[in-house]
Amino acid sequence: MSRLPKTASVVIIGGGVMGASTVYHLASRGYKDVLLLEREKFFGTGATGRCAGGIRYQFNTEVNIRLSQKSLPMIDAFEEETGQSVLVQKCGYLFALTREKDVEVFRKTVELQRSLGVQTEWLTGEEVRNIAAPCDFPDALAGSFNAEDGLADPNSIVMGYINAARRHGAVCITDCSAIGIDVKNNQIWKVQTSLGTIETKTVVNACGPWSASLGKEISLEIPVFPLRRQWFVTEAIQELPEDFPFVIDFAQSLYFHREGSGLLTGMSNPNEKIGDDQRIDSEWELKHIESAIQRMPLLGNSGIQARQAGLYEMTPDAHPIIGPTPVEGFYLLSGFSGHGFMQGPICGKLMAEILIDGEATTVDISKLDYNRFAEKRLIPEYNVV
Repeated sequence: MSRLPKTASVVIIGGGVMGASTVYHLASRGYKDVLLLEREKFFGTGATGRCAGGIRYQFNTEVNIRLSQKSLPMIDAFEEETGQSVLVQKCGYLFALTREKDVEVFRKTVELQRSLGVQTEWLTGEEVRNIAAPCDFPDALAGSFNAEDGLADPNSIVMGYINAARRHGAVCITDCSAIGIDVKNNQIWKVQTSLGTIETKTVVNACGPWSASLGKEISLEIPVFPLRRQWFVTEAIQELPEDFPFVIDFAQSLYFHREGSGLLTGMSNPNEKIGDDQRIDSEWELKHIESAIQRMPLLGNSGIQARQAGLYEMTPDAHPIIGPTPVEGFYLLSGFSGHGFMQGPICGKLMAEILIDGEATTVDISKLDYNRFAEKRLIPEYNVV
């Protein structure tokens, strides 16, 4: 393990995909004395390591679409850039719509995506039924499908960035908790850790679902809250087609995609309470199983091989906060509301642009500022699963 330095030009707290991407993009541009801290034993074992690995262009707002247009090609080119394969699978995302209100919104959303150059297809109910098989969608009214959406491996992206950042001279440390931040005259001054103290004037909060707790250390309210989500993986299912897409029953927030020879399925609990409990909710899992079997009857013949629960880092409008805060030198890269993994590559690059160049230029993220909540400039994202 690397020794904790006494000083750093930037301290990034949180070693998931956001922290890993940020440290890499800073280091690759020659930024010196960059330090990444992760409290767990391994990088990427928090929210990033517990996500389902989805990557998609299909969002409801221009800023999220623009982020995907930059981030997904970076994932495609990841091995060439870092030397690390990330197991990209372009299986496509199918949003199956069973409510008229969703049809109206998604029709406009697909028009927006296509106007920005994203070639999402609009499907009839019959086309949904054909593509989704062996899922059973007698109630499908319409849907949307993009063949360029799919899956990638979260751990590979995190470690690809970490290893590449280290080659550029960055220091990345695990088993090190940030236990306090000292501020002098409203300016970041020091970070207190479980391994010692670091003098710095710049901190990036990439703590995901735990971002608000770090903000409390400097009396800064951060509107990010943790929300449990869970999924399970089945045993092998021989009847599952090789080209089975990532299928989302949008009305139920129920989804399915291939995972090895089995199937990964998740379902969001609309009554989940805010909190950082990452234990499996057995009662909700039973409801999930019932809904999943109703939608895909062949699941009734399969057992569960593995199960997982993790946390979404939600904001009031389901968009992230990227950039400075009222405390000088304290930056946020958090609040991605379930789609942070896929946006990690570009958002780490944007944070590097903010710190080095003074502003993000690759994508216009001016709407994702900290002050939008107090100023009531929310930009709700509809396509949250």
